[in-house]
Amino acid sequence: MLSSMRFRVLYRLVINIRPSIRSLSQIAPIKTNPPSNVDQYEVDTLAKMASDWWDPTGPLKGLHSMNALRVPLIRDGLISTGLIPKEQIRTPQVLSGINILEVGCGGGILTEALARIRADVCGIDPGEKLIQVAKDHAQLLDQNIASKIHYEVETVEEHSKKNVEKYDAIVASEVLEHVSNKIMFLEHCLLALKPGGSIFITTLNKTTASWLGGIVAAEYILDLVPKNTHDWDKFISPLDLQRVLKTYNCSTILVHGMCFEFWRNSWCWTESTEINYALQAVKLMDDS
Repeated sequence: MLSSMRFRVLYRLVINIRPSIRSLSQIAPIKTNPPSNVDQYEVDTLAKMASDWWDPTGPLKGLHSMNALRVPLIRDGLISTGLIPKEQIRTPQVLSGINILEVGCGGGILTEALARIRADVCGIDPGEKLIQVAKDHAQLLDQNIASKIHYEVETVEEHSKKNVEKYDAIVASEVLEHVSNKIMFLEHCLLALKPGGSIFITTLNKTTASWLGGIVAAEYILDLVPKNTHDWDKFISPLDLQRVLKTYNCSTILVHGMCFEFWRNSWCWTESTEINYALQAVKLMDDS
């Protein structure tokens, strides 16, 4: 254990060398014809992991184990808003009839899990290699599940313009921390969401703890994810995220911390949002 004096010295060092926090006002404003919000470096970095995407013990094992939290989060969140018929709630087809858009679906780890409880899921991602991995893996599924899935190589900006207010839920899990212009990204996510529908987000907070845990430890000490997977400058706090959502007529109804127990590849809920957190917000009905 570090002595209190050594800890203070380390803390000052971290504060001095970490990136400076930029306010939301420094994010580029949305233009009438916005440029692509895709960072090609991010796409290429994730594409390098395409061949390992479905290895539950590989570099993305944390995404596989995160389904133990993500699926109940989405299922129970939709139940809580009254979208699920009562007779469906305790059945294996609990999300039958629910249309979900998963933005940044990658190779389909969460997409398939939602289809297994009978949601109709459209997974979009700008990474062509990852979508091909997702499509190839879907061919291994039972046809009753595979028929619930549709994949497209698209950005949310492209997809939302063709699918205005189409979906009961939007999911952006472990995506927001890879997005440069979060306001534009969230605006287009919400464009595709029906009034009364929910957006579910899991991401990383913008704190010293998230820099130490999510980047220094995860990438450079424990090798939990490949180096350069994350950029701390792109992290966002729950409060800033809620502020953005509120400007688009969304009410946040849940914010919960998530903790990764790397020694046993398991996730659990926690009160602390210092590193990882999950959020659910509901798009309010238009009063006009």
